[in-house]
Amino acid sequence: MSQQPSAAPAPTSAVATVSERHDWWRDAVIYQVYPRSFADSNGDGMGDLEGVRTRLPYLRDLGVDAVWLSPFYASPQADAGYDVADYRAVDPMFGTLLDADALIRDAHA
Repeated sequence: MSQQPSAAPAPTSAVATVSERHDWWRDAVIYQVYPRSFADSNGDGMGDLEGVRTRLPYLRDLGVDAVWLSPFYASPQADAGYDVADYRAVDPMFGTLLDADALIRDAHA
């Protein structure tokens, strides 16, 4: 005796918002930011987290859905920040933990 597979239940809404979809990333525009060279907020010649935060409106205008940040953790910088020394600290060249919190908050706004 063979049974027919049951049909999946109909969605309650024809269109799911990006925040409701678990696979949002499949259709998203994801922009990788290398903080060191992206935007310098304090004029020292080195990009920083505050510089990234101030450019979020620009990224939104480009249609960017998500930002992928290259490492900004505390590091001896022997491998451009990929040699992380402390996953809980922001490298001072990029700012502070408060700067990281502000960037994350504004990116999610």
